[in-house]
Formats: sequence, C-alpha cells, structure tokens
Amino acid sequence: MENLKVDLGSRSYPIFIGTDSLAKFGELLKLYKIGERFVVITNNIVDRYYGETILASLRAAKLPADKIVIADGERHKNLKTLERILGEMLRLGCDRQTVIIALGGGVIGDLAGFAAATFMRGIEFVQAPTTLLAQVDASIGGKVGVNHPLGKNMIGAFHQPRLVWIDAATLRTLPPREIICGLAEIIKYALICDPQYFSYLETRLTNLPQLDHGTLIKIIHRSCEIKAAIVAQDERESDRRALLNFGHTIGHALEAAANYRKLRHGEAVLIGMIAETYLARESGLLAAEAFTRVENFLKTLPLKARLEGISITLVEQSMAFDKKSRRGHLRMVLLRGIGEAILSSDWPRDHLRSAIQYALQCFRRA
Repeated sequence: MENLKVDLGSRSYPIFIGTDSLAKFGELLKLYKIGERFVVITNNIVDRYYGETILASLRAAKLPADKIVIADGERHKNLKTLERILGEMLRLGCDRQTVIIALGGGVIGDLAGFAAATFMRGIEFVQAPTTLLAQVDASIGGKVGVNHPLGKNMIGAFHQPRLVWIDAATLRTLPPREIICGLAEIIKYALICDPQYFSYLETRLTNLPQLDHGTLIKIIHRSCEIKAAIVAQDERESDRRALLNFGHTIGHALEAAANYRKLRHGEAVLIGMIAETYLARESGLLAAEAFTRVENFLKTLPLKARLEGISITLVEQSMAFDKKSRRGHLRMVLLRGIGEAILSSDWPRDHLRSAIQYALQCFRRA
C-alpha cells in the first residue's frame, strides 16, 4: 500500500491507499495498537457492500466490534441523527476507550467524527472512506459536524482521526454520479494550487466515469498529498486552508437552498466553482482565456442533478451564514490564474446573481 502523512505534531496520522485491502483493516488497527473495542458507523447502502467485510476483519484480529447503521443521504446529517448515534453508543456500553470507525462517504465521516468528538467529551476514531469524494477530501483534516436548516456544517468541531484507510476497490460499487462528485473536489485542488495537475486532469478525465485503475490511484494519491500538506500548514482554517473552500461558498448555499435533496455535495461544488470563477473574471482577477478554459473543462462532467426550482434568493440568503465571513463581510475564494487562488472580501457583489444563474445554466439539461 502507498502511504502519506498528515503532519500535525502529536496529532499526526497516516493515510494508507491501496486496493482490495479492507479485509486487512483489523490487522492494521492491531499493529498500530489503536483501540481494543470498536463501533462501526455506516449507512444502509454501504453496510450491504462492506459492513460484514469490516466486521470480519476485526473479528479475525480478535477485536470486538459493534455496528450502528443509519439512513443514507445528506439530509440525515443533522443533530437528530447524531443524538441517535450517541444514544445507541450508550446503550451498547461504549466508553472512553471505544474507537469509532467511520465506514462510508463524507456524510458518515462527518457524523461519526462529530460523534467521536462529543461522546464522553472526545474519543478516538478512524476513517475508512468508501466514496471518491471522501477518499480525496472529506476523510482528511479533521473537520467534522452536522448541517443546520440555515446552513451546511454550521455545527461541528476539529477532531483529527488516528488514521485514514483508503481502499480504492470500494469505488467499483460507486454509482457514476458519485464518481463525478469526487472529481469535482479533485479538480478543485488542481485549480487552487497545481497548474500541472490541472493539465494532467484535462488529458485524463476524458472518459467519464470509466476511469482506469492506475489513473484513479494516481489522482487519489496526489489529491490526498495536496490536502495533507495544506492541513499541516493550517489545521484550523485560519488562513491557507480556507482556499480548500473554492466552489464551496456558493456550493454550500446551493445545497441548503435545495434542502439537501436535489444536489449532491460534489455537484453543488462543481456549479459553485463555475460561479466563483465567473466572479473572479468579473473582478478583473482572472483572464478571460483562463475562465473559458476552466468553464469548458468543468462542463465536460456529466451532471445528473435536477436544477429546476432552485431559488437564487435562497442561495443568496444562505451565503450570509458562510463560516468565512468576518465582521459581516463574506470572503470568497477567487482564482487569479489556473493553479493560483486567493481569499478575498473584494468581489463584485452586483454580479453574484448573474454568476449563480450562469453556472446553473451551464449544467441544465433540456
């Protein structure tokens, strides 16, 4: 297996990247002496594919474990579901030595991680992401939490995992729509800090979503490498880490306006990246040729989301709750070029509505 490190001093942890490796997960936990009792938190869909595999790996390593299964979907990432998880852990007799395993995508990682951060004032957890988006982004960096009707991820904490275990074989059971969601986050990394990576993606992401295994492993590794380096520099998002929110300011607001039902997170980020690139062009930061290059590439991703009926007014209202706001001023991640981004409060607010409308129109299907 390949491995990387998120360098955070005493809270540092490894990221393992392999294939067909989930059955060996229990062996690794025992080798690293991570816990003696575990609770696996997953959703009903992932459980059908991998729930028994991971429990069997723990049993083979003589590590006792229980399992909590919740419903699938972003709309379940809320305090009600968190309360159910914590209650079930108490009923199972979990204690401060119990370790949570987050088995699933970004929703599971955020919920399970927040449960770990709050159960008995904090216990350890590990990430076993099964979606492309979670493998390259959500499982790394320790941002955990839940949504609120007024905004996404408004309730949460920074709570780093002990390790991240990526088994690329889990992507074989992932629907094409979820692959696209992960690719949105991958492209984000390239656009904010690596122009060569963007050029590589332009040449390789031409046969979607049937990516060859070698390409997948390479882009997972490079994306994790970028995320790990940024988190090591700015763990709590005081400066540089905020650049990882490119596309997310408008994307999160789109999700909230759609009541977390019409849009997947990656789809909203994809639309948000076009809208925020539009604003960068209108602000004079980004050259028109660079805007066209970014737009043309992003539009090649085949979005299947239903975009009709999304209220632009609700999107604008949701943006008021963005966590990057300071003293009432909303800061936006804007591109100065392909591979270069800044966080700015000086963006053309009079073009916001047209930017959102333009981005939505790019992906509307007849």
